[in-house]
Amino acid sequence: MGKDVIVACDFSGKEQVLAFLDKFHGRKPFVKIGMELYYAEGPAIVREIKARGHQIFLDLKLHDIPNTVKKAMAVLSNLDVDITNLHAAGTTAMMKAALEGLTRPDGTRPLLIAVTQLTSTDQAAMEQDLLIHEPIDQVVMHYAETARNAGLDGVVCSPLEAGKVHARCGKGFLTVTPGVRFADGDVGDQKRVMTPAQAKRIGSDYIVVGRPITAAADPVAAYERCVAEFCD
Repeated sequence: MGKDVIVACDFSGKEQVLAFLDKFHGRKPFVKIGMELYYAEGPAIVREIKARGHQIFLDLKLHDIPNTVKKAMAVLSNLDVDITNLHAAGTTAMMKAALEGLTRPDGTRPLLIAVTQLTSTDQAAMEQDLLIHEPIDQVVMHYAETARNAGLDGVVCSPLEAGKVHARCGKGFLTVTPGVRFADGDVGDQKRVMTPAQAKRIGSDYIVVGRPITAAADPVAAYERCVAEFCD
């Protein structure tokens, strides 16, 4: 798996997401299915989009006791997604249990990545709400190292942190980075953002782009612009 743009299909139901995907002829974008769509439509929407030929990042951010996460990951492994995730804050024991659950009897499994800190979180929120007073970069690096040591394949992080994660955890440790916006676009509710071209230069492996593509007047053109800036 090389560099790619993952389109965040944050739609409320099957009709909307399939209508969106129908706009793409020939190319099959890598798509992210998050909580909103998954909770609305369940596993069936994952199977349907997979059957259409799309790679899928199932973004459910599991965070629970190790045994519960292990059992949930065992169920998710049957959906044949390409990437799934959990919260690194769930501890090493939870991450190792998740890997056990995700691994199929034949030894194969989707890539498993950990959320470090959400891109909507800044230093002030981390200190005031989470009572974490270390610098956010230091927290992200610690979570990334913990995920790597647990055997995970990479992390979800801000593109601002991708290069540092690679420096600390190795080039083969994947960085999947939301918080990407075009230079002439609205940052929305993201606090730590970067353009596709900047994310490419700093070393992101995958960028996750939602509203700049899904809410664009011409979503296909916006997607192609992202690919041109990030992949080409």
